[in-house]
Amino acid sequence: MRRPALRLSGHPYVNTAATTPALSRPARVSLEVRNLLALALPIMIGQLATTAMGFVDAVMAGRVSSRDLAAVALGNSIWIPVYLLMTGTLLATTPKVAQRFGAGTHGEIGPLVRQSMWLALVVGITALLLLISAEPILHLMKVDPELIKPCMGYLHGIASGMPAIALYYVLRCFSDGLGRTRPSMVMGLCGLALNIPLNYVFIYGHFGVPAMGGIGCGWATAIVMWVMMLGLAAWTRWAPVYQSSELFKRFDWPQWSVIKRVLSIGLPIGIAVFAESSIFAVIALLIGSLGATVVAGHQIALNFSSLVFMIPYSLSMAVTVRVGQALGRGEPREARFAAGVGMGTALVYACLSCSLMLLFREQISTIYTSDPRVIQVAAMLIVFAALFQFSDAIQVTAAGALRGYQDTRVTMVLTLFAYWGVGLPVGYALGLTDWLGQARGPSGLWQGLIVGLSCAAAMLVIRLVRSARKRIRHDKKL
Repeated sequence: MRRPALRLSGHPYVNTAATTPALSRPARVSLEVRNLLALALPIMIGQLATTAMGFVDAVMAGRVSSRDLAAVALGNSIWIPVYLLMTGTLLATTPKVAQRFGAGTHGEIGPLVRQSMWLALVVGITALLLLISAEPILHLMKVDPELIKPCMGYLHGIASGMPAIALYYVLRCFSDGLGRTRPSMVMGLCGLALNIPLNYVFIYGHFGVPAMGGIGCGWATAIVMWVMMLGLAAWTRWAPVYQSSELFKRFDWPQWSVIKRVLSIGLPIGIAVFAESSIFAVIALLIGSLGATVVAGHQIALNFSSLVFMIPYSLSMAVTVRVGQALGRGEPREARFAAGVGMGTALVYACLSCSLMLLFREQISTIYTSDPRVIQVAAMLIVFAALFQFSDAIQVTAAGALRGYQDTRVTMVLTLFAYWGVGLPVGYALGLTDWLGQARGPSGLWQGLIVGLSCAAAMLVIRLVRSARKRIRHDKKL
């Protein structure tokens, strides 16, 4: 028997379960798009603000010197994959909270989130240890020795903020799962506003702080991470809408049985996200041997494409919430419909972003640097970034919907195969060897990315269709 749909007084999102049966299909699509965007827009703004901190770091470091920009670029290629592995693992909190919210079992949410916070503390400390021990990786990849010291200085700064951002992410997943996405937007904007003056202080040296150059960006970012965590903790502690979950009602010691269930869903998500991001990291490290100019051009293209990617990524997070809440209400057909509408919305955005990147690739490059050689490399690579917008939008939205279904293990396997079994070997062969003709350098490596993302998109869509059908058949048997 299906559970009655919940309708909370004052809740900003429309109860689709109660309204959609009487609507035509175009009207249903329009309604779902509005509901999806109501969730996604605050996430988008928050994600863009958070990602813009990396943009600000790159721009401000680039204004110091190309060496500082290259050091920050290499540092980003290491810490961002670690960050994504960590936060991806914690992302299981969102669908679990969403399903309990959809089912009306609010009393189960607080204990679940408390155990997720214990998990966040462990993975945050682990991330810290990984980053401060990253120097052998740079040596192994034969990075320019002049870049290693400033790169490690930058990583040491970033590492000090990892436990904070892990705890922040759990609180954010908790809020998102309830359909309350505005807090992450506010915290992201506040973090960005704080990051700019802190960067200025630490890069150029003010108020008794020594001038650190690009290294200072890392310490500024860490301070911002701690401020964002404390701000969101205060918000979820005292805001009335969170009180029914009773998150801060009591203290719980770690319970392995609960943590294990979260980890069983979250770890495959983390590994899948890491698999995608690590390709970019490995490519950045491989490019590191080609000199500071190529590294800087690659960083510009990667940094801007990451900024653009935040829109479909935010849509995918909203799709996770929509699918999870629909399944919690016992409505698998609505879950499938939400996934389909999310996919279509992401593709519309991909058309727009691809067009703008192709038209303004040189103008985009000049935002970061005035060096004509770096601009030339960056503009060339932005073309490839524009071309993979479509496959990237499809794969990330499909992955978000599958998270809502808590179908993550097969997703992980498919992602690993697409990125590491197809994308990276093809990129390596095209870019750095003569196996498939003359070595194409950074452009060949980026062509491999397009192949890997396209493969992932195709396989994840097939998996999503099968998971949705399976859940509908299971619902019919009940």
